[in-house]
Amino acid sequence: MEKVKLFLQGVGLDRRTAALLTGAACGAGALVVLLLKVQTRREAQDKIRRAKDRRADSLQRAEQAVRRYKQSHPGVDLAFILAKSLTELTNDLQEGLLSPEDVFYSYMEKTLDVNKDLNCCTGILLESFEELETVASKKEGLLYGVPVSIKENYAYKNHDSSCGVIVNLDRPDQQHSVIVEVLKRQGAIPFVKTNLPQGLLNYDCGNPIYGQTVNPHHLQKTSGGSSGGEGALVAGGGSVLGFGSDVGGSIRIPASFCGVCGLKPTAGRLSSTGLKPIYRGQKSVPSSPGPMARDVDGVALGMRALLCDHMFALDPTVPPIPFNMQMYQSSEPLRIGYLEDDGLTQPSPSMARGVREVKALLEQAGHTVRHAPTLHAPTATTLFDLELLCLIRVLFSLSVPQLVPYTPPRVFYALNELLVKGLLADGGNSLIKKLEGGPVDPCLLQQVMPYYLPKWMKKTLSVLLKPVFPRASVALRSLCGVGSVENLWKQHSDIEDYIQETIAEWRRLNIDVLLCPVIGPAFNFFYCGKLTSALSYMALYNLLTFPAGVVPVSTVTAGDEEELGRYEGHHQDYWDRLFKQAVTGGEGLPVAVQCVALPWQDELCLRFMKEVERLVQQNLYSSSLPGA
Repeated sequence: MEKVKLFLQGVGLDRRTAALLTGAACGAGALVVLLLKVQTRREAQDKIRRAKDRRADSLQRAEQAVRRYKQSHPGVDLAFILAKSLTELTNDLQEGLLSPEDVFYSYMEKTLDVNKDLNCCTGILLESFEELETVASKKEGLLYGVPVSIKENYAYKNHDSSCGVIVNLDRPDQQHSVIVEVLKRQGAIPFVKTNLPQGLLNYDCGNPIYGQTVNPHHLQKTSGGSSGGEGALVAGGGSVLGFGSDVGGSIRIPASFCGVCGLKPTAGRLSSTGLKPIYRGQKSVPSSPGPMARDVDGVALGMRALLCDHMFALDPTVPPIPFNMQMYQSSEPLRIGYLEDDGLTQPSPSMARGVREVKALLEQAGHTVRHAPTLHAPTATTLFDLELLCLIRVLFSLSVPQLVPYTPPRVFYALNELLVKGLLADGGNSLIKKLEGGPVDPCLLQQVMPYYLPKWMKKTLSVLLKPVFPRASVALRSLCGVGSVENLWKQHSDIEDYIQETIAEWRRLNIDVLLCPVIGPAFNFFYCGKLTSALSYMALYNLLTFPAGVVPVSTVTAGDEEELGRYEGHHQDYWDRLFKQAVTGGEGLPVAVQCVALPWQDELCLRFMKEVERLVQQNLYSSSLPGA
């Protein structure tokens, strides 16, 4: 006991030493934290450097291979090959009029040139040079000898699928994705991976690893995202067929911004095995892989190639439904609904004009015939009544067909309570974790800043903003997530109810397909992350799992730009002002429309897209004739 007392007295007498030791411990702890941060930053920079070196090496080796091939084959007509549509290219390859080698090296050279201006590639798949030799000896498959591009998040053996985040670097995939396997079986040659935004959940196309992809029509505009590298490469002529993924418009937005065709199929129609999401387990708003091409026939051929027995065998979770060519090639009139404005984001003048012009072309082509009232015997009680009803029927038969006006049910509720809460059910925590260990790209920064706020602060700001910025108030509340497993189950059931409510509305209106806007024209840099509110035109169909495709139909005119000067938006708030700024300066850029069908009617959606494309091209030809 005496020894204990003496020890305690000693401790009490040495308070200064204790204080010094405590301070030293705190200082050491702070130093350790600082050193760990420095180490983490250094590791991130090293990962980025290695990724950039791998890309640079692949590009350099591909350039050398192209140079050697051109020297040994001086007669190859690059422009002749690149000018062909996918349908023409496959026919010529199958008939032996073109060799796979000439086609491959033509597109490889073009891709290398395009990438210098657009920064759309994350790396050349050098294995494709060996694959070319194998394909040339087999001559099999719908896509025999066709070089194809794939989005960076498609698994390709021994290559990273980083999704634009540093923590995923240096983790090469151990096997190909199912879609890559099927493409190879169909004779295609995946030869390049393309750029995407950091974390995928953004419709710009920049990340700290590979940088910003730009628009081929205007280098000071974004290509869109998240499949922005695909959109830019296809539009720039470096790929005849590309494959992206779409969870909120990620195929359709780049297609619109870059002026190409793209399809988001019904969720589950194509295999997603080996298609890397930024985080797994999110089931409320499913992602869909899909094709992008210069024309609708190219998109359809991409779907035909994938919807085969090989895919159904590799992934038994995919319904074994082959491509319905009869539906795609049908010429029966369609009953078409149309939407010009969803009431959330007022469309830009070019968006609205695109829908109106296509609507007029479809009506002139005889779609959506209004049926005359049925002539029942009790109705015609006199000879005069009978003659009057006959006259009504004749007038109906002579009237111009009209598309059916359509309004999505409860779209504001669907966007905030179902879509945002579904994608970010955990309040954005999973995405934030994936962004750790490195810088946040400027294109994503403003979008994710609210995700870092604690839940109580999001709720407090939501209350404070409600009187002055109601839309931001609702968005902040949605960013709190669902809160519990019980709430998540309820949210899933609410989504199921909303899908059935929407289908019931389509049935009530008796429409086969829907014509509606797609966001555009291409945004100025760094606006996408500030304007998630503008995604309602596209993201709604991810929530509904409806197939939806985009077709370019026009370009922005001087009149559109003049009208944009008077744009105020529905809410006349900060987001409406941002949208006007985002699309300003778009004269000459592509204008597109969106075509939508019910689930599992992907071929009908493509058929509708083809009809829109045909009518637009026919109208352009007629307008170009002398005296028109």
